[in-house]
Amino acid sequence: MSKLHINTRPTPITLMDVPLEHAHQCDITILEHQASNEVNHVNNIEFIKWIDKASEIHLDTTGWTRPKLLEHQCMWFVARHEIDYRDEAFLDDDLVLSTWVEDVRRVKSWRSTTIHALRDEPILVCECRTLWVLVNLETKKPMPVPSSIAESLHPLSMPRLTK
Repeated sequence: MSKLHINTRPTPITLMDVPLEHAHQCDITILEHQASNEVNHVNNIEFIKWIDKASEIHLDTTGWTRPKLLEHQCMWFVARHEIDYRDEAFLDDDLVLSTWVEDVRRVKSWRSTTIHALRDEPILVCECRTLWVLVNLETKKPMPVPSSIAESLHPLSMPRLTK
């Protein structure tokens, strides 16, 4: 398994279209194995790994760590990634990933993520929307998102949960 160098950013930075009051930011250090052998840019699959890891880190900061989810017999699983690559990221780039929850509905949640290269001006290199589904680990079926989880995610819109 390849290593990821992604850490919570100590001081958030303002970036266009990132709702800072709801976003969690991470710094990404690009490792040599993450660049393509053929051309000097980051391999696209690395973006997906960073997006997944940052979602996990963000969830941890809410108190809903993987061990706590396991205690509740549930886990979030990706149902869909919608990803747009806007520019290239290079081995010597400093990257900032911002992620936030758009909404929480019954059994699912949409999360947005952007990745910017910090050059003379921040450059958007990737944006992604991910549909996450909360799954009951015993039944292997989607389960209603508890209000305690929904509220801890601080979604942009009011959660729409099962009553």
